[in-house]
Amino acid sequence: MKKIIAFLGSLLVLAGAIFAADPAVGLWKSIDDKSGKVTAIWRIYEENGLLFGTIAATTDKPQDVIADACKKSYKNFPIEGEVNKMRTVGTPWIFNMKKEAEGSWKDGNIIDPSNGKMYGCVIKYLNAGDKNKNYTAKEPTLAMAGTVGPIQVFQYWVKASEEDIKAAQEKNPAKN
Repeated sequence: MKKIIAFLGSLLVLAGAIFAADPAVGLWKSIDDKSGKVTAIWRIYEENGLLFGTIAATTDKPQDVIADACKKSYKNFPIEGEVNKMRTVGTPWIFNMKKEAEGSWKDGNIIDPSNGKMYGCVIKYLNAGDKNKNYTAKEPTLAMAGTVGPIQVFQYWVKASEEDIKAAQEKNPAKN
């Protein structure tokens, strides 16, 4: 009987480890490092062992705005179609990130839909009190780096909620 209970307990622990979401997964507010304003609400998710991110809501444009500043196509873009005809909301602008460790992702890309520029991308989850460069997280934070070669430029994103998405959608509804 003890062996069965121990076996079942081990199975529960293993199942919990397998199904536990990476701490980078979830809703996040991107924050402009110059103005301090929220620029978008992002949905970060894991699919087939890779990390992706879509804009769940814009904070300063209609929800159906087209990313017409983008190029027609990008190398390794995860969905088919002309990128410059896709909506800003719902398109995977962060893609093909590879897990380095729990909460740490690299070797993927991020596209800024407002100007069409594509960068390498590094994502690091920070708990409150964790440091990254000269930044100390005051709350759960994603350290997001756009990279060009060895240069990394970080932005720090904070947790968001479904209510944040709803508020952004109500403030900037779709035009069509």
